[in-house]
Amino acid sequence: MRQQHDRAKILQGALDAAFADGLSRLTFGSVARRLGINDRTIVYYFPTKADLITEVITSMGAQFQGAIAGAFTTPAADHLELVRTAWPILVNDDFDPVFALFFEANGLAAAGIDPYSALVPQLIHGWIDWTTELVVGTIEHRRAEAAAAIALIDGLLLLRQLAGHDTAQLAATRIGIA
Repeated sequence: MRQQHDRAKILQGALDAAFADGLSRLTFGSVARRLGINDRTIVYYFPTKADLITEVITSMGAQFQGAIAGAFTTPAADHLELVRTAWPILVNDDFDPVFALFFEANGLAAAGIDPYSALVPQLIHGWIDWTTELVVGTIEHRRAEAAAAIALIDGLLLLRQLAGHDTAQLAATRIGIA
């Protein structure tokens, strides 16, 4: 009997391929080989590579947001309080592969490679919008604090990816969030 593949299974296969080989190597062919199907089946659900990449990154972000959302039980006063709340969750080793792909996407966006150059800024603005709701104050205050929190988190997580866990923890302690 032939195995059926739906959009969700193909997306999971694409996520698995991205985690195994990186976003820059994600192709219809790599996903098809992983799932043991014809690449035309993938094209049926994701007509372009940009569609596939967008769904992979969006799905990854949604899964991560769902995992961290529970930490925010009360609104924060500022970006430092937000980061203090998030940091213990963010340094979970299980999230390291997610952040590795996120920073790969950032590098591809910074190099001007499509679809990353359009997708990553949208993703970051989405995170800022979501985080804005976690801060008290005027909308201007909340938005500024959310942007500061995202900048601080991204910087610390990039340091964690490149210089190691201990260096990031040292910096987080020095900043006063750990």
